Amino acid sequence: MTKPNILFICGKARKRSPTAAELVAGWGMVNTDCAGVGLDADTVVSLDEIEWADKIIVMELKQKKKLNALFGTALRDKPIRCLGVPDNYEYMQDALVDILTTKLAFLRN
Repeated sequence: MTKPNILFICGKARKRSPTAAELVAGWGMVNTDCAGVGLDADTVVSLDEIEWADKIIVMELKQKKKLNALFGTALRDKPIRCLGVPDNYEYMQDALVDILTTKLAFLRN
């Protein structure tokens, strides 16, 4: 069985989405990648990444809105889930890992 591809999105792809991608990749059930919607993101989200993804998970609703503005029709059949995780954490911070572990538990089912 092929593992689904999950794309994690935050603003700058420096803290939340890379933490989520690394955490979930360690579970071994999905392929992960991360990107940001900001022009100053370490990895700016691209159409190739959108097309690669089976599911997209954003940290905040403003990122979902930005994705829709940037990629509209390419997102038509892509499920997008918002976790509601504010930009208050550092990369791999224990509190962030705990929050993501709880909010992403649905990926283990």
